[in-house]
Amino acid sequence: MPPKEILKYILDIESAIEELDEVVNMYGKDYRKFSSNFMAVRTVERDLEIIGEAVRKLIEIDPSLKISSSKQIIGLRNMIVHAYDAIDPTMLWRILLKDLPLLKNEIRAIKG
Repeated sequence: MPPKEILKYILDIESAIEELDEVVNMYGKDYRKFSSNFMAVRTVERDLEIIGEAVRKLIEIDPSLKISSSKQIIGLRNMIVHAYDAIDPTMLWRILLKDLPLLKNEIRAIKG
């Protein structure tokens, strides 16, 4: 079991991933339905923002943690926060379908 300060961020990431999985399940992998619902898009943005901040803090606490796309995850968080008007829902959808499963596995491995 990881130290308490690391576990808190792992649990935050797991919680956000669960919400993101619900979004994917809700839209049955139908991008058009997802992208036409601004609340779903904002939910995804917020959860990815939370994940990015939690990953940043995890890496700050323990730089040896194995999160393969940590720089991209943190960069996306910064983009959502500072350049929100440049976020493309297509990119968010791709992240949900292709990148999130890898992150989920890596977080499970860290959690142990």
